[in-house]
Amino acid sequence: METRLLGNSDLAITPMGIGAWAIGGGGWNGSMGPQNDGDSIPAIHAALDHGLNWIDTAALYGLGHSEEMVAKAIQGRSPKPYVFTKCERVWDKHRNIGACLKAESVRRECEDSLRRLKIDAIDLYQIHWPEPDRDIEEGWTELARLKEEGKVRWIAVSNFSVEQMRRAQAIAPITSLQPPYAIVRREVEQEILPFCLSENIGVIVYSPMYAGLLTGAMTRERVTNFLPEDWRRNLPGFQEPALSRNLRVVEHLREIGKRHGRSPGEVAIAWTLNHPAVTGAIVGFRSAQQVAGIIGVADFRLNRTELSQIEDVLKQANAN
Repeated sequence: METRLLGNSDLAITPMGIGAWAIGGGGWNGSMGPQNDGDSIPAIHAALDHGLNWIDTAALYGLGHSEEMVAKAIQGRSPKPYVFTKCERVWDKHRNIGACLKAESVRRECEDSLRRLKIDAIDLYQIHWPEPDRDIEEGWTELARLKEEGKVRWIAVSNFSVEQMRRAQAIAPITSLQPPYAIVRREVEQEILPFCLSENIGVIVYSPMYAGLLTGAMTRERVTNFLPEDWRRNLPGFQEPALSRNLRVVEHLREIGKRHGRSPGEVAIAWTLNHPAVTGAIVGFRSAQQVAGIIGVADFRLNRTELSQIEDVLKQANAN
């Protein structure tokens, strides 16, 4: 499978990586609802067996549970996949989530993640959110120290603006940025992706199928029946009139996919990978069956005509 170097690192990653958000399960603010742990490890194994070579998780996902599941999934695997995780989101004994970029907290979070993941070094350690903004420099300086000590191999950021990335770069190089990017969420195209391209900052995008909306399996009924804890209930794209507009876009993606034997979700992911700044896309799997339905995108690319057709569909959808 094709690999691409991530920014200034020696990490040669496949175009698609395994997202471990959903396998964190339910019971925390930001979950996608309950998850059967018995499905999580086979899902990760299926993706690795198909050639994907990196997993993106975070301490936040399931408040440590996702990292623990990743540890179980990679135990005994050879070669081991790259493991990416994140700091900055913290929680108390009552499971209330907060934000902290103080050096002491960042170091403690790193040690906790290493323990949960059962690894000696984190391949890519990322600041999850640039919050509190006033502490970005302190947090990033501590990440640089952790890299010097060998606890993490490369350091990166997630959800940062150009201005915030410039502040971090003044202290230490940024290996990559993790932003949201999808056909129906394109704000990063204006300044952020061009900046990353010009600065040799790798980009691994999250939610390329817009939290499942572009998979082709999402319906109004499913959206209506989201569990109360499902964070997607509050996403603008899942609310009217945007929901109807986005579902119309999905039908056009389905038409393009049929020509290649691909799903709408695979078309959506391939669209993000077409951008020259994008190194890879994070795709979440809850089961081995879901892996089978999306793995083909790893070597699937859209042609110029199809990309133009998608642009026309988006213009038409936004005009209605």
